[in-house]
Amino acid sequence: MEQPVVYDKAKYHRETVELAGLDEVQAEVHTAFFLGWLIDNNLVDPEFVDESGDLLAQYRAREVMATDVYGYWDCCLVDDMLNPTGNAFAQHYFDLQSGKYIDDYIRLLATDLPSEFHVANTWDNYDVIRKCIDQRFVDWSSGDGRSNRPWWRFW
Repeated sequence: MEQPVVYDKAKYHRETVELAGLDEVQAEVHTAFFLGWLIDNNLVDPEFVDESGDLLAQYRAREVMATDVYGYWDCCLVDDMLNPTGNAFAQHYFDLQSGKYIDDYIRLLATDLPSEFHVANTWDNYDVIRKCIDQRFVDWSSGDGRSNRPWWRFW
Protein backbone atom coordinates (compact mmCIF):
# COMPACT_ATOMS: atom_id res chain seq x y z
CA MET A 1 0.00 0.00 0.00
CA GLU A 2 1.32 3.42 -0.97
CA GLN A 3 2.01 5.94 1.72
CA PRO A 4 -0.18 9.04 1.50
CA VAL A 5 1.34 12.32 0.37
CA VAL A 6 1.05 14.69 3.29
CA TYR A 7 1.38 18.21 1.97
CA ASP A 8 1.23 19.91 5.34
CA LYS A 9 -0.01 19.61 8.90
CA ALA A 10 -0.51 22.51 11.26
CA LYS A 11 1.27 20.56 13.98
CA TYR A 12 4.50 20.98 11.99
CA HIS A 13 4.27 24.71 12.70
CA ARG A 14 2.70 24.89 16.16
CA GLU A 15 5.97 25.25 18.07
CA THR A 16 7.06 28.14 15.85
CA VAL A 17 3.69 29.83 16.34
CA GLU A 18 3.79 29.27 20.08
CA LEU A 19 7.31 30.70 20.37
CA ALA A 20 6.11 33.78 18.47
CA GLY A 21 3.30 34.23 21.00
CA LEU A 22 0.60 33.76 18.37
CA ASP A 23 -2.74 32.00 18.54
CA GLU A 24 -2.58 28.35 17.53
CA VAL A 25 -4.79 28.99 14.46
CA GLN A 26 -1.91 30.94 12.89
CA ALA A 27 -0.19 27.60 12.19
CA GLU A 28 -3.11 26.78 9.90
CA VAL A 29 -3.65 29.91 7.82
CA HIS A 30 -1.19 29.41 4.96
CA THR A 31 -2.34 25.87 4.21
CA ALA A 32 -6.00 26.64 4.84
CA PHE A 33 -5.90 29.40 2.23
CA PHE A 34 -4.55 26.90 -0.31
CA LEU A 35 -7.19 24.33 0.70
CA GLY A 36 -9.85 27.01 0.32
CA TRP A 37 -8.63 27.72 -3.19
CA LEU A 38 -8.77 24.00 -4.02
CA ILE A 39 -12.35 23.88 -2.74
CA ASP A 40 -13.32 27.00 -4.67
CA ASN A 41 -11.93 25.45 -7.85
CA ASN A 42 -13.49 21.99 -7.39
CA LEU A 43 -10.11 20.29 -7.13
CA VAL A 44 -11.06 18.21 -4.10
CA ASP A 45 -12.05 14.56 -4.07
CA PRO A 46 -15.79 13.72 -4.15
CA GLU A 47 -15.43 11.79 -0.87
CA PHE A 48 -13.91 14.87 0.73
CA VAL A 49 -16.97 16.82 -0.40
CA ASP A 50 -19.37 14.16 0.90
CA GLU A 51 -17.61 13.80 4.24
CA SER A 52 -17.41 17.56 4.78
CA GLY A 53 -21.19 17.85 4.77
CA ASP A 54 -22.62 21.36 5.13
CA LEU A 55 -19.23 22.82 6.03
CA LEU A 56 -18.26 23.36 2.39
CA ALA A 57 -21.54 25.15 1.66
CA GLN A 58 -20.88 27.38 4.67
CA TYR A 59 -17.35 28.01 3.43
CA ARG A 60 -18.52 28.89 -0.08
CA ALA A 61 -21.09 31.27 1.42
CA ARG A 62 -18.21 32.81 3.43
CA GLU A 63 -19.94 31.96 6.68
CA VAL A 64 -16.85 30.07 7.91
CA MET A 65 -13.18 30.40 7.02
CA ALA A 66 -10.96 27.86 5.30
CA THR A 67 -9.31 27.31 8.70
CA ASP A 68 -12.63 25.88 9.87
CA VAL A 69 -12.61 23.35 7.03
CA TYR A 70 -8.92 22.59 7.59
CA GLY A 71 -9.60 22.15 11.31
CA TYR A 72 -12.43 19.73 10.58
CA TRP A 73 -9.85 17.62 8.73
CA ASP A 74 -7.48 17.63 11.73
CA CYS A 75 -5.45 20.46 10.22
CA CYS A 76 -3.94 18.16 7.61
CA LEU A 77 -3.72 18.48 3.84
CA VAL A 78 -3.29 15.01 2.37
CA ASP A 79 -3.45 13.70 -1.19
CA ASP A 80 -6.64 11.68 -0.70
CA MET A 81 -8.50 14.94 -0.05
CA LEU A 82 -7.80 16.08 -3.62
CA ASN A 83 -8.79 14.93 -7.08
CA PRO A 84 -6.03 14.00 -9.59
CA THR A 85 -5.71 17.52 -11.01
CA GLY A 86 -5.67 19.02 -7.51
CA ASN A 87 -2.92 16.61 -6.49
CA ALA A 88 -0.81 17.26 -9.57
CA PHE A 89 -1.04 21.02 -9.04
CA ALA A 90 -0.39 20.75 -5.29
CA GLN A 91 2.71 18.64 -5.94
CA HIS A 92 3.96 21.26 -8.38
CA TYR A 93 3.03 24.50 -6.63
CA PHE A 94 2.29 23.87 -2.94
CA ASP A 95 5.18 21.53 -2.11
CA LEU A 96 6.89 23.33 0.79
CA GLN A 97 10.36 22.30 -0.40
CA SER A 98 10.22 22.94 -4.14
CA GLY A 99 6.98 24.77 -4.92
CA LYS A 100 6.43 28.50 -5.20
CA TYR A 101 3.34 28.81 -3.01
CA ILE A 102 5.02 29.77 0.24
CA ASP A 103 7.26 32.27 -1.56
CA ASP A 104 4.21 33.88 -3.18
CA TYR A 105 2.36 33.84 0.14
CA ILE A 106 5.20 35.57 1.98
CA ARG A 107 5.81 38.15 -0.74
CA LEU A 108 2.14 39.03 -1.10
CA LEU A 109 0.95 38.82 2.49
CA ALA A 110 3.86 38.85 4.93
CA THR A 111 6.40 41.31 3.53
CA ASP A 112 6.00 43.72 6.43
CA LEU A 113 5.30 41.06 9.06
CA PRO A 114 7.72 39.19 11.33
CA SER A 115 6.83 35.87 9.62
CA GLU A 116 4.32 34.13 7.40
CA PHE A 117 2.59 32.98 10.58
CA HIS A 118 1.57 36.55 11.37
CA VAL A 119 -0.73 36.80 8.33
CA ALA A 120 -4.29 37.49 9.47
CA ASN A 121 -6.92 34.89 8.71
CA THR A 122 -9.19 37.19 6.69
CA TRP A 123 -11.16 37.02 3.48
CA ASP A 124 -9.22 40.02 2.18
CA ASN A 125 -5.92 38.16 2.60
CA TYR A 126 -7.40 35.06 1.02
CA ASP A 127 -8.54 37.13 -1.96
CA VAL A 128 -4.99 38.44 -2.47
CA ILE A 129 -3.39 34.99 -2.53
CA ARG A 130 -6.33 33.53 -4.48
CA LYS A 131 -5.58 35.78 -7.45
CA CYS A 132 -1.98 34.65 -7.46
CA ILE A 133 -2.90 30.96 -7.20
CA ASP A 134 -5.43 31.44 -10.01
CA GLN A 135 -2.69 32.70 -12.30
CA ARG A 136 -0.18 30.06 -11.20
CA PHE A 137 -2.81 27.42 -12.01
CA VAL A 138 -3.51 28.89 -15.45
CA ASP A 139 0.22 29.00 -16.20
CA TRP A 140 0.72 25.45 -14.94
CA SER A 141 -2.33 24.14 -16.83
CA SER A 142 -1.19 25.71 -20.08
CA GLY A 143 2.20 24.07 -19.75
CA ASP A 144 3.85 27.18 -21.11
CA GLY A 145 6.49 27.29 -18.37
CA ARG A 146 5.42 30.71 -17.14
CA SER A 147 4.64 29.36 -13.68
CA ASN A 148 8.13 30.51 -12.75
CA ARG A 149 7.43 34.14 -13.55
CA PRO A 150 8.05 36.61 -10.75
CA TRP A 151 5.11 37.09 -8.38
CA TRP A 152 4.88 40.83 -9.11
CA ARG A 153 3.99 40.13 -12.73
CA PHE A 154 0.52 38.94 -11.76
CA TRP A 155 -0.85 42.46 -11.61
